[in-house]
Amino acid sequence: MDTLIEFLTGPYRTAGIGQIVIESIAFICGILSVWYAKKAHVLVYPTGLVGTALTVYLLYQAQYFGDMMMNVYYSLMSLYGWYQWTRYNDDTPKYPMSQTNLKERWVGFAFFLLTVGVTFGVYQAFDYSMQWYSYVDMVTSGIFFTAMWYMAHKKIEHWILWIIADVITVPLYAYRGLGMLSLQYLIFTLLAIQGLQAWRKTLKSYSTL
Repeated sequence: MDTLIEFLTGPYRTAGIGQIVIESIAFICGILSVWYAKKAHVLVYPTGLVGTALTVYLLYQAQYFGDMMMNVYYSLMSLYGWYQWTRYNDDTPKYPMSQTNLKERWVGFAFFLLTVGVTFGVYQAFDYSMQWYSYVDMVTSGIFFTAMWYMAHKKIEHWILWIIADVITVPLYAYRGLGMLSLQYLIFTLLAIQGLQAWRKTLKSYSTL
């Protein structure tokens, strides 16, 4: 237990109070965002946007420019998703909860490839020293961004992509010594599993109407 506590809190013993407060707010907003996504509530986006914006600042301070640019990317997609979830045709949401069709799966795959390419370009632009985990970052970034695009259109498959990327990210951040981020993505994984189950139940109820 002591080892676990040291792993989670050790990196913060030399951190300033401002950094700890900002990371705590980002942590809470991230959890709230996934919780609201599970409920299919539009607050998923403002809470998520606060979390990603604060993360951009923290990553800039730490000079993780590749990761920082990807969170800028996520912030912009959050704005797009927020806009899409508030669009209505009369009293009906323009994008009701649904499953992807073949065309949307191909579009998602194209987004995945594009994001991997952009991530690699960002690393090269900042003369980032590529390590094995940098390539894992590229893949997870592609999965996360595709998941955000699917979520913006309320496609249930976004939960599956979140789960896959979260499961990869948990040990990755643990390896980097980022205990709190690793814990956060473990919580994300559990909430995403619950979200998938909740959305499946909702879609099933649609089919019986």
